[in-house]
Amino acid sequence: MAKKKQSGRRVEGWKAKSWYKVFAPDVLGKTYIGDTISNDPANVVGRIMQTTLGEIINDYARQNVKMKFRIANVTGDAAYTEFVGHEVTRDYLRSMIKRRTSRIDCHVPVTTKDGKRVDLTVTCFTLTRANLSQAHEIRSIISRMISKMGSEADMNGIITGIVNGDFSREVFKAVKPVFPIRRVEVIKSKLTTAKVV
Repeated sequence: MAKKKQSGRRVEGWKAKSWYKVFAPDVLGKTYIGDTISNDPANVVGRIMQTTLGEIINDYARQNVKMKFRIANVTGDAAYTEFVGHEVTRDYLRSMIKRRTSRIDCHVPVTTKDGKRVDLTVTCFTLTRANLSQAHEIRSIISRMISKMGSEADMNGIITGIVNGDFSREVFKAVKPVFPIRRVEVIKSKLTTAKVV
């Protein structure tokens, strides 16, 4: 015979918790990016939220860019975030690879003007296949350009350069005279430490 369920008052776990509206950083217009739930505002801080760039800027063409944010502080029922990285989707990268062409990746760690360390991965798609020495020269140009632009910008400048494509455009202009290329993308970024002391 089945046991009779214990009756009595019990506080529902969900009822004891509150919803918090999560917003993107100021540099991205403090756009609403979602909700999170917790019974204590202190537990909300540090959570990672993910959305697409397309949803933030209302541009469906940018749905291929995933953006990551960490909740930095909570005021009332609003949670405010800081940018911790982005990544271009694998489907998009696969669609960019053509036969008899090269994909050249370059990983560049930079320290921003305001002392933050960011790892950037830049990919160059060529029009024809590049040999080893050409690929090496392209990587050198990318590394030099990104290091210079990254060190001259603060964290907001890095985010803006990724979002509006400034970094990609400048690298494209520098590489094009050396080798025929089709596209340059900053495919990944990651904030490695909050601040260099």
